[in-house]
Amino acid sequence: MTERCEVAIVGSGFAGSLMARCLAVLGYDVVLLERSTHPRFAIGESSTPLANLSLERLGVRYGLDDCYQLATHGRWLDHFPELRRGLKRGFTFYRHHPGESFANRGLDSERLLVAASPIDALGDTHWVRADVDHHFVRQAVAAGVDYRDRVEVTSAEIDSDGVLLCANREGIAFTLSATFLIDASGPGGFLARQLSIPSGLERTETRSALVWSHFDGVQLMRDVEPGLPDGPYPDDWAAVHHVIDEGWMYSLRFDHGVTSAGFLLTPRGMATLHAGDADAASLWRTLLRRYPTLERVFADARPLMPIKHQPAIQHRLARAAGERWVLMPHAFAFVDPLFSTGIAWGLRAVERLALAFESAVGGHRVPSAEMLERYNAALGAEADQVDLVVAGAYEAMSHFDLFAAQAMLYFSAVSFAEARQRLVPDESAPWHGFLGVEDPVLDALPRESLGRLRHITRRRGDRGSPEDRQAFVAWMADAIAPRNVAGLADPQRRNLYAVDLDTLIARHELLGLGRDAVIEALPRLRGVGA
Repeated sequence: MTERCEVAIVGSGFAGSLMARCLAVLGYDVVLLERSTHPRFAIGESSTPLANLSLERLGVRYGLDDCYQLATHGRWLDHFPELRRGLKRGFTFYRHHPGESFANRGLDSERLLVAASPIDALGDTHWVRADVDHHFVRQAVAAGVDYRDRVEVTSAEIDSDGVLLCANREGIAFTLSATFLIDASGPGGFLARQLSIPSGLERTETRSALVWSHFDGVQLMRDVEPGLPDGPYPDDWAAVHHVIDEGWMYSLRFDHGVTSAGFLLTPRGMATLHAGDADAASLWRTLLRRYPTLERVFADARPLMPIKHQPAIQHRLARAAGERWVLMPHAFAFVDPLFSTGIAWGLRAVERLALAFESAVGGHRVPSAEMLERYNAALGAEADQVDLVVAGAYEAMSHFDLFAAQAMLYFSAVSFAEARQRLVPDESAPWHGFLGVEDPVLDALPRESLGRLRHITRRRGDRGSPEDRQAFVAWMADAIAPRNVAGLADPQRRNLYAVDLDTLIARHELLGLGRDAVIEALPRLRGVGA
């Protein structure tokens, strides 16, 4: 016999589970299929202010109180202390050089801190995905979603009338007829295989490998290299980035003492290490030995699972949607975790699709062809944009002045978007382009920036002349000026950027608002009255 539902969703990570729950609230009959079981391990753990904005909007629009409470570190602790997480006050960057300890030159150190919140209670979070994903699955079930785990989907037939899935659960076959299918499964998901969706990887510029694990006993950078000038927040309570010749390392500290850490390595970096045949643990040790400060940070660290090596992490498909089906962002494309774009982009897609189903008309209650094409075009343009911003950052790693300037492109785009969305609430905000897509000022900057950087580096890691670097820094400051509401690219701040409401107020015209209107709306920046 064939079972029936309106919407079938494959994959129960946070995006799939939240999507299922929103649709259930809207009155849809939803079946959520999962190949594994919860709780299960996942990486992709660092939220951002734009991610939290999406959580708050989902919470308010669909009555999902937990989403609103999980959108700041303080509310999370007050309402869901059992869900493990880490405090993230901003983004911290250090530049390391082979064979040398990190050079503490005071305010002239190769160090960049950009705050995302003024106090801990309003901070972002690192998600322990096993806890968070499991929570969202449980909430989906409570909302009426038919959740089934240990399911292997073997085939999908899609036509203008709907979708027929063939699957088995623990050896028992079943078929499921749905009017619409959402693939939230991840890279190389079943739908890409079933529909033979062509790869779009040739469109992407970024290439990196990943070596990673979770660790206990990782020391604080502040303890290993004491005496650094105070920044806008404690350096380690952030998404910490250690920039190295071969790429970079992330270090995300959870509140219970565990640290998620991994090296992202460029093809040139892998070749330098002669790492083609090295196992993951050996590669990890080799990298730590090359950078004395990192070796001290991890001197007493113990991996909580085997260290893993993924030779290529990028993926991209040619389409994200079609008649009766759609891909969530992580199933469609992934670039690199450098600027923590994954959670925010995934939640933005949940918002968009929920709005698309809200507006569905007709007997089948599925999004219109026009809405699906809008979604497809948005994800394609945004995947390109994320790739260009990250590829530029990899080029800029040749010299810290270049890297800090390139980072200003990302931070100007997201700080402007956050301020605009909080201060001027708009129901269409989920459809605003991610990372400046379709913005008349920001849209073209990532591609131009990448071209300028490659002219300096010659695509082989050259540092360029001091004049070249100074010209790039000056160009970036001028280019982002019409969207720079956060006081970025200011040499007087010495790469230490606190949340600066005075500058936001002073630059009110950039937001299209009067000074008094900005002051009146400031409580919204703290999630009050969202």
